Amino acid sequence: MTYSLRAAVVVVISILVFVAGCEAPSRYQQKHDSGPSQPLRVDHIPDAVPQVELRTAAGNKSPYTVKGKTYWVATNPTGYREEGMASWYGLKFHGHKTSNGEIYDMYGMTAAHKTLPIPSYVRVTNKDNGRAVIVRVNDRGPFHDGRVIDLTYAAAKKLDIVDSGTGRVVVEYIDPLTYQPLQNTPAPVLVSGDQQPAAPAPANSNGYQLPENTFLQVGAFSQISGAQALQTTIRKLTPYPVTILEPQATAKPALYRVRIGPLRDNFDLQALRAKIAAEGLPEPHVVYP
Repeated sequence: MTYSLRAAVVVVISILVFVAGCEAPSRYQQKHDSGPSQPLRVDHIPDAVPQVELRTAAGNKSPYTVKGKTYWVATNPTGYREEGMASWYGLKFHGHKTSNGEIYDMYGMTAAHKTLPIPSYVRVTNKDNGRAVIVRVNDRGPFHDGRVIDLTYAAAKKLDIVDSGTGRVVVEYIDPLTYQPLQNTPAPVLVSGDQQPAAPAPANSNGYQLPENTFLQVGAFSQISGAQALQTTIRKLTPYPVTILEPQATAKPALYRVRIGPLRDNFDLQALRAKIAAEGLPEPHVVYP
C-alpha cells in the first residue's frame, strides 16, 4: 500500500470514529432490551381493569411518522380486532416515560400500539394456547413489520411468550362503557413452577404511575390577585395542594403560576382535568419535573 493510500485510509477511519463519537447519547442505560435477571412469577399481578378515561393530546399526535412510515391514530376504535405477532419490552425501558407521560413498569399490565388511541383497553389472546390478558395501551409501538402489539414482561409471561420473544395473538378492543368482567373466572394458570420468586407488583397494574413531582398548572397571571382568585376556586375541586409560584427575579414576563400537586398518579390527573373542564376554566397543562 502506498503512503498516500495509507494516509487516505487513516483519514477515513478517523472520520468514522469521530462521527460515531458524535452520535446523540441514548436516554436508555441499556443498548439491548432484556427481562429481569431471573424468571419471575406474575400470577399475582391482576389484569388491567377497563375504565372510562379522558383522552387528551398526550400520546395521541396524529398523524405521526416513525422510521419513514406515517401512522394515523384511530378516532373510533370500536370493533377493532386484529391478528398478528405480539412482542414484549422490558428492562431497557423500565422506569422511562411512555408516550402519554406515564412511567413504564414492565410488571404492569400495559402495552404499546401504533394506532389505538391512548388510553385504550384490549384483550390479547395467545392463539397457540388460548391464554388471554387485558392490558391498557399507554405507549406507541412496536415499529417492526408484522408486529401488532408490544406487551409488558408481565403480560407476555401470562401469555407464555417471554422465552420465544413473540407469539401469535388476537387483539380486540374493549369498550369500558360496555365491559363486563367474566363471572367465575378460573384461577390463573402458572406458566412456570412455584419455585420462581414473585415479581414486584405495581401499585396499579393499569399503569397510571407518573414521575415524582408532577404538577397540573391551571393558570398564569401578571397580577397575584388573579392567581389568588383561581387558587380559591381550584381548592374547592380537589384535596390536593394548590400553590402559587411567585415569578423569578429574572423572569420575563413575570407571572404568578397556579399549580396543583404533586399528583399521585395519572388517574387523579385525568379526574382533575375533567373537573376543571366542567367548571368552564381554561385547559391546564402538565408540568413534569
